[in-house]
Amino acid sequence: MRYYSIIIPVYNRPDEVDDLLHSLSRQIYRRFEIVLVEDGSTLPCRDVAERYADQMLVRYFVIPNGGPSGARNYGAMQSRGDYLLILDSDVVLPETYLEAVDRALDENPVDAFGGPDCAHPSFTPIQKAISYAMTSFFTTGGIRGGKKKLDKFYPRSFNMGIRREVFQALQGFDTTMRYGEDIDFSTRIIRGGYRTALFPEAFVYHKRRTTFRQFFRQVEHSGEARIALTAKYPDTLKLVHCLPALFVVGTCGLLVAGVWWPVLYALLLLYVLLIFLDATRQNGGNVQIGLLAIAASFTQLFGYGIGFIRARLGLTH
Repeated sequence: MRYYSIIIPVYNRPDEVDDLLHSLSRQIYRRFEIVLVEDGSTLPCRDVAERYADQMLVRYFVIPNGGPSGARNYGAMQSRGDYLLILDSDVVLPETYLEAVDRALDENPVDAFGGPDCAHPSFTPIQKAISYAMTSFFTTGGIRGGKKKLDKFYPRSFNMGIRREVFQALQGFDTTMRYGEDIDFSTRIIRGGYRTALFPEAFVYHKRRTTFRQFFRQVEHSGEARIALTAKYPDTLKLVHCLPALFVVGTCGLLVAGVWWPVLYALLLLYVLLIFLDATRQNGGNVQIGLLAIAASFTQLFGYGIGFIRARLGLTH
């Protein structure tokens, strides 16, 4: 039977770690260890880790602050598992998560993999709206990969698994990258000739940000990361990556020009209506989430698009 090392970098998130460890303590599949790496936090979670010590193996380490890439690499060095499972501290897992991973590896023993994310019923309406914006066909959900994606799957660091030998061969995450380090790592995995796959049943509940302001900053960094990745791998830039920037330019141009172009305004209104109806349907007819999803979708498109444009023009901080 496979043994898994679950690597969790954390920075000032003791409450989130508590929720994540609680969900891990309820896993059906039990052959795993937890490698919790405190990345120079001023709000440590040692007490939280110790609280679960009698329920599962939690190994707790403290390192100087250096960012999540360094923390993940450190955790990998300390790990003992056949496969490394890399999670962000702001996720929680269904009790079938590890069971689903192990079953999927029996059916398709790939070198690296990832799973999707979704909103938990207990999440706030804003969190559910943000989750919709990050996964919807009508926003940039397609950029992140999905079940029907025809291209190779690029695992993301909020829910990523990889064979130990592959992680070591590639020397882990690039600690010099400020953003987009997980896509860089996935790109190197694929270019190294290793096989990747999406495991649809190995999903996580991803809390993400709790305000639109925080969400905007997050997706703005994603837009900046795309330009950095393009500089490193020019052939990876696709039209879909440019769409948010084109949306920003087009929408702003339409409003600033002040010209009455009924067809364009009608298309924009139709887009808003589609988001509202789809988000409302996906959330059990909840109109509030449908309305918030409009704001979340525009926040995501504008945040990513502005970050993309700023980085392309060399205007990042």
